Amino acid sequence: MKKNVIILIIVMIIPALAATLHAQVAHGAKLNVIIIGAHPDDPDKVGGTALKWKQAGFEVTMVSFTSGDAGHQSIKADELVRIRREEARKAGEVIGIKYITLDNHDGQLMPSFENRLQMIRLIREYKADIVVFPRPYDYHPDHRYTGTLVLDAAYMVTVPTILPEVPFLERNPMFLFMSDGFIHPEPFTADVAVDIDDVIEKKIDMYHQHKSQMYEWLPFNRGDLSKVPASDKDRRAWLGETRKGGSNATPYRSKLVELYGAQKGAAIKYCEAFQDSGYGTRLTNDNMKTYFPFLK
Repeated sequence: MKKNVIILIIVMIIPALAATLHAQVAHGAKLNVIIIGAHPDDPDKVGGTALKWKQAGFEVTMVSFTSGDAGHQSIKADELVRIRREEARKAGEVIGIKYITLDNHDGQLMPSFENRLQMIRLIREYKADIVVFPRPYDYHPDHRYTGTLVLDAAYMVTVPTILPEVPFLERNPMFLFMSDGFIHPEPFTADVAVDIDDVIEKKIDMYHQHKSQMYEWLPFNRGDLSKVPASDKDRRAWLGETRKGGSNATPYRSKLVELYGAQKGAAIKYCEAFQDSGYGTRLTNDNMKTYFPFLK
C-alpha cells in the first residue's frame, strides 16, 4: 500500500515540476548555456552570441571536450595542454565567462559509451537549458564525434537510471548546431541568426588569447606562418583582418532580414547562426526571444 502511494505521488509531482520549469523558461528566467567544442578555441566561434547571452544575465560556460594536446607543430603534448588551458581561460575572461578544457586526447576522440556518459555528466552538472555544439559533419574527426556525443547525450540527460549518481535534468535542453559550410550529407540551415556587429571586436579579442593556435599552429598548417606579424599589436590587427570573414553575415541575409527587419537586416555585417537539431526543446517563433532575448 505504501509503495503504491509513493508511486502515485511521483506520478503527480513530476508533471507539476515540468510545468513549473516550462513556466519559468516562458517568463524570462535566466537560463544556463553550455557551448561545447572539440578543441580550445572551437567554442569561440559563437563568442559574440555568448557575450550577448552573458549580458542578458544568462550563465554561460564554454567547454573544450579535448585538451588540444596535438594541435601544434613543435610544442610537446604535456606543455601544450597547460598552454591551451590557460589560453582558453583567458579567452573566457574577455567576455566574463567560465571556459574549461577536459582531458580527452586531441585527435583520439571516439563516440564511446564512456565518453557519452562524460557528456551526459557535463550537461547535467551545468544544468543546461541551451547546448550549442558542432554538427557531426566535418573534416576533423574530433569535431564530428563531439557533435555525435552531444546528440547521443540528448534525451538521455533526462533519464534518471542513466548515470544515476548525477541528478537528471527534468527538462530536455535546446540543442543548437553551430554554423558550418559543409554540404554532405546536408547543408547547415539557419533557424536563427544573431547580429554581432557591436561585439565582433570582443570575439576577435577572444581568438587573440589562443596565441599557440592563431599565430603558430593554424598558420603553420595552412602554410601561412611567414605572414604572421611579429608584434602583439600587429598580430591582433592581422587577426581581425583574417578572422572576421568567419562571421560574415551575407550567407544568412534572408534570416537577418526576417528577424531584424529589412533596413537593419540588410546593414548587418557580422552574425552568428544556429540551427535547431531537433533533439531537445524545439526553437519556435513563440520562444525565440526567450532563448535569444537580445533579438530586436
